[in-house]
Order: sequence, then structure tokens, then C-alpha cells
Amino acid sequence: MSTHALLHLLRALLTLLAIAFGADALAAPAAVSLPPMPDVTVATVGTQTVSLPLQILALMTVITLLPGMLLAMTAFTRIIVVLAMLRQALGTGQTPSNQILLALALFVTALVMAPVIDASWAQGIRPYLDGQLEFEAALTATLGPIREFMFAQIREADLMLFAGMSGSTGYASPDEVPFTVLMASFLTSELKTAFQIGFFLFVPFVIIDLVIASVLMSMGMMMLSPMLISAPFKILLFVLVDGWSLVVGTLAASFVTT
Repeated sequence: MSTHALLHLLRALLTLLAIAFGADALAAPAAVSLPPMPDVTVATVGTQTVSLPLQILALMTVITLLPGMLLAMTAFTRIIVVLAMLRQALGTGQTPSNQILLALALFVTALVMAPVIDASWAQGIRPYLDGQLEFEAALTATLGPIREFMFAQIREADLMLFAGMSGSTGYASPDEVPFTVLMASFLTSELKTAFQIGFFLFVPFVIIDLVIASVLMSMGMMMLSPMLISAPFKILLFVLVDGWSLVVGTLAASFVTT
């Protein structure tokens, strides 16, 4: 269809509208007066303002990533793995429950990470809230103490493993290590340390199981489960040596602080 044909069609439509609704229908509507809105700046990215829905979406995204950050950047992984292995070594089934172990692991993690969190707050978060640092500089300063804590727990072999997987042959300084390589190395080192601690926790309880099984075999009670008989003795031993305080204290002291 040509341009002239489109103009004729538009004129015909305007004529029909004028006849049906009157000439006032084609006039510009009067401006509607609205109450004044408060001048609120939600957030800015550079010179562009960010709307409230987008900021809420970003906040919800960060909240969903918190469990992963808790596992990958704090002492929580080592503590919860050791506590789970201790429960298995005791042979008490689901006692203590998962909720109790998680609560204990969270509190111990908070105590271990308290100096790191205080340093991050003082170096990065507080200056950013006071307007003394830009976001990029504040983020780097906030992650500085966390990186130092993670580097103190990492084994060099684990770090070089993930550095090779990322295509790097090495790093001149700790600041050059990417955060993804650092987190993967930290998690692997934490799992290795947790399993080493778990091995030493298992040894005395395995000895009790072997002694009870040998006694039952010598008495001809082969149909009786050694686990059933050894469970009270393992719990008694654990209580007599004040096992919970010993395990929690050893776990807290096992972290290298800078």
C-alpha cells in the first residue's frame, strides 16, 4: 500500500471519529493534576537510578546465594562434617537431630568467624555506608579479611590443582588468585581436614566395637548385635571425657587465624 493511500485512509478514520464523538473527542485531553510525589532516590548505578522492584530483585538474589556463601567462605563446612561423622561414630542414629547439629555448627561458625566479620565491617562495610568508599573499593576491602582467612586454611596442592583446572600455571601473589579458584580450593581443603578429624574420632569407638564383638563371640552370643551392646559404653566414654566440649573446642582451635 502506498503512502498516499495510507494518508487517505487515516483522514477517513479521523472524519468518522469526529462525526461519531464530536469534534471535542479529537482535541487533546486536559492534563490531570496529580498529588506531588516525594523525591526519593532508591539507588544508583553510575549515573542511572535503579527502581525499587529491581533493587528488591537484587536483594532476593543475594539472599538465595547466602547458603552457598556460608558453605564456601566460612568455617561451617568443616564443623558440620565433623559433627555428622561424630554422630555416626557414636552409633546413635538421628540423635542429636540434624536441626541441633546445624544450630551448633552455626553458633560455632559465628564464634570462629567473628574476628573476620569484624575486620570486614571495619575495613569495607562501615566506610561504604559512611560514604568514604566507592562500591568497588568497599567490596575489595570487605573481601580482604575473608580471603586471608580462606588462604590460611588452604593447602598448596589443592590451590595448584584448581589453578591448573582454570588454565593458570601459578600466581605471583595471593591477590591474583581468582575468587572461584580460591573457594573451590578452600572447600576441598576443608573437606580433607574434616575427614582427618573424623578419622581420629572414629578410632576409639571402633576399638570399643571390636572389644564388645570379641567378648560376645567368646561367650557364644553370635546372634546378639555388638552395636546394641557397645552403644551404651560409647556414650558413657563420650560423656566421661566431656566429649562435646572437647570436640567443639578442638574444632574451634583447628582453624588457622592470621
